[in-house]
Amino acid sequence: MSTARHHRSSQGLFSQHSLALDTPAVRPQTLTAPVIKRLWFCIYLPNLALETSGPGDEARVVVEEQHGIHRVLLASAKAEFAGILPGQSANAALALLPALRVEERSEIAEQQTLENLAFWLEQFTSVVCFAGPDVLLVEIAGSLRLYGGLLSLRQQIAAGLGQQGFSASLAIAPTPLAATWLARGGRRTCIREPANLAAALRTLSLACLDWPNAVCESLTGMGVRNIGDCLRLPREGFARRFGPQRLIELDRALGRLPDPRSSWRAPERFCADYEMTEEQSDRELLLAICRELLFSLEQFLRTRQLGVQSILFTFFHLHNSATQLRLGCANAERMADCWFDLLSIRFEKLTLSEPVVSVRLRGGHAQALQAEPGRLRFQGKAPGQGRALRFSVAQLAERLVARVGNECVAGVATVAEHRPQLAWRLQDLLSGKAAKTLSTIRKGLQRPLWMLPEPVLLPVDAGYPLHQGRLRIVEGPERLETGWWDEDGIARDYYTAVNPRGMRLWVFRNRNRTASWYLHGFFG
Repeated sequence: MSTARHHRSSQGLFSQHSLALDTPAVRPQTLTAPVIKRLWFCIYLPNLALETSGPGDEARVVVEEQHGIHRVLLASAKAEFAGILPGQSANAALALLPALRVEERSEIAEQQTLENLAFWLEQFTSVVCFAGPDVLLVEIAGSLRLYGGLLSLRQQIAAGLGQQGFSASLAIAPTPLAATWLARGGRRTCIREPANLAAALRTLSLACLDWPNAVCESLTGMGVRNIGDCLRLPREGFARRFGPQRLIELDRALGRLPDPRSSWRAPERFCADYEMTEEQSDRELLLAICRELLFSLEQFLRTRQLGVQSILFTFFHLHNSATQLRLGCANAERMADCWFDLLSIRFEKLTLSEPVVSVRLRGGHAQALQAEPGRLRFQGKAPGQGRALRFSVAQLAERLVARVGNECVAGVATVAEHRPQLAWRLQDLLSGKAAKTLSTIRKGLQRPLWMLPEPVLLPVDAGYPLHQGRLRIVEGPERLETGWWDEDGIARDYYTAVNPRGMRLWVFRNRNRTASWYLHGFFG
């Protein structure tokens, strides 16, 4: 499944070798670390190739072709217990354990897994960066208060990674390179002050830096085995022999130079696939797969505080063309349970031409969610459940559309027209502007909810209009004089009146004809 299928300053170390450099790009602006307001959380996944296929307790290995021979890249705990180690050939591993499960490495699947994790991490911060094929960086300084502090945030991320089956090395530092190197070195540490970076990095081996093998071998031949040894070398000679880029990386890790990073963003339109290992015609299983895709859609929308009004399920077959099922909501929605409720209704009447090999869910155009202070609700009983369910007017409309069809259910929308009989029109509930359909009438408190097809002449007693008693005027007049350009013009004074029973009525008098009173509508 993929988803449309997360110390002390080192200034003194260079004081005796602070010579001018010929290359302007490597000349540090200052040897004093500036104040850094960011905090980087690094997630290093050393077993990503093995964990991409999902968690499993069986003995298995991931192999990679090297010079024409498939060799073990990573081995599970059970495989290692049987004596299988990275670097062995696949044949040698199978000789040690014939029941071994052998998987070939897929860099595309690893990249997809990394993107899925980056998407999951967006719930904690808006800055997620790729720092390598198995490294993710997130900037968390702006999220600390929201998640209860650094310790709480770190625990939430670590727990989430564990629940998804990933074994990660975590580190936190003020610079992205320092956090990356500490995580690769297995240092589960947290550094908040830039002044403490040099002491924390000094003992890290060169293997943590991801430098070219030739550079590491040359440094090792000189007796340089860690970052502290590199920092003690003359800057000018170091840049001349190993390239200015190495010196720039050291300065960036210590916070002496800026280290800009590009933030990754997930696609704004959701699309997810579920690939099956064999053809399936079991409708209960297909519904369960659709429900899983809907929960992925909900997580996608919840991270962005968005909703969609329509979704499209596509069921792919081996020989025939794909079967499509489109669902719609009156308002932008993101909850998986709401969509699954509509899907269950429509799925009963869906005809599949043959068994399904994969399912795709594509979300419609995302919209910002609009909060509502309150809604009229209906109560119903869930089948097989004792608890009562509550449905809003919008959900009732969605269920009616799913049951009897879109052409049988309509909403009411207002039109820019002052004449009451022309100020509304019927509108498709699932159209692009349906979000206004169910809310327009509620906002217009000056207009009654129930309008009469034609105004009704009211009897009068001593000049007062009557409707189940004498009416008392409480608001008005509101003068409407319009439509002079056609044959349906009006010139009226509208009032809000109350009868002895407490009913609120919308009444008017004509200004240019008779002085009679007319009833035109009832307020709720």
